[in-house]
Amino acid sequence: MIDDLDLGFDERDRGDKGRHRRSAVRKRQGKGKGGGGRTVLALMLALVLLGAIGGGAFYGFDRVQGYFVTPDYDGAGTGEVTIEVKQGALIADIANVLYGAGVVKSAQAFIEAAEENSRSKNIQPGTYKVRKEMSGENALGMLLDLKNKIVNGLTIPEGLTAKQTYKRLSEQTKIPVEDFEAAAKDPEALGVPDWWFNRNDGKKVVKSVEGFLYPDTYEIAPKATAESILKEMVQNFLTVTEKMDFAKRVEKERGGISPYEALIVASLAQAEAGNKDDLGKVARVAYNRVYSGTFDCSCLEMDVTVNYYLEMTGQKTKSSKEMTAKDMDNPKNPYNRKLPGMVPTPINNPGLHALEGAMDPPEGKWLFFVAIDKEGHSEFAETYEQHQKNEDKAREAGII
Repeated sequence: MIDDLDLGFDERDRGDKGRHRRSAVRKRQGKGKGGGGRTVLALMLALVLLGAIGGGAFYGFDRVQGYFVTPDYDGAGTGEVTIEVKQGALIADIANVLYGAGVVKSAQAFIEAAEENSRSKNIQPGTYKVRKEMSGENALGMLLDLKNKIVNGLTIPEGLTAKQTYKRLSEQTKIPVEDFEAAAKDPEALGVPDWWFNRNDGKKVVKSVEGFLYPDTYEIAPKATAESILKEMVQNFLTVTEKMDFAKRVEKERGGISPYEALIVASLAQAEAGNKDDLGKVARVAYNRVYSGTFDCSCLEMDVTVNYYLEMTGQKTKSSKEMTAKDMDNPKNPYNRKLPGMVPTPINNPGLHALEGAMDPPEGKWLFFVAIDKEGHSEFAETYEQHQKNEDKAREAGII
């Protein structure tokens, strides 16, 4: 740059067609003040230009670098914040939760940390205590350390009614039972799709959350509400039944029976079977009694439906021996064991094995069953005569 500027001065000094080049050079060299000023000016211009280029280059590099370097905090963070990892959450889902809570500077920072750590696949669903403004790596470490998991687990066993479930949830969470009852009044608001309440048997549709509160162990978040807990249970039901293709297989394989009717059968099997090995067979008995046309009244004739009505109306449930003829054939009871057809709703919340049994029951023409040992195994019969013989076995074993 300086040479070019000097060359410009040289060319101007060649005014006389180059004939006096040497004298011109001597003349320029002899110009003390004027020539020096031009040189200093050239040098200053060069420095300014170089500075501009350098500064621009640095600024541009900084901007470009920002596109390739993932924003991330340094260190272990400060304070405390609670986040929830939901069942089935992907790494990206967790990253977004952390970013939204101010834990990590960017979701990508956590994703990259997870990609570099094979243990990231071991993150468990639940509620965790973490810190704000942590590096992605440190955030991952806290989620992998179960000391940071808030354990408030509650197991809801198979076969509890909704009413029994509310009581257990209330005892654990201190949320009033009335709050659960209020939240359960609108099953669809809790996430139950309306198509689940379709029936093909001509019976009146009664929308109830009964049957959809899937039995499992749940981590109850510290700030959970009755509605949020019931929503989680319903979502769990939907996830499980979708994974097993419950609705599709029932519609395809159960001869015109709707998924809701099959869910009712699953709840009946859950209540009646004393052993999980018999769940499918009990479901088959229910189908045969109501839908096959081979049972005299095409009714269920199961005491468990009577007890469900007693519980729902605030009455004491009874054993089969205690039930009177009025109990079993009460015209005011929509769950009357003598009424033709399937009962209005499920009578409890069945588990996986009961759902499988109702979806894919073993083939058989059984219409009767009775428990014959203390382990709860039952004998099944196609005729009443055979059933009476099975009852004799049960009496000999001291079961009835």
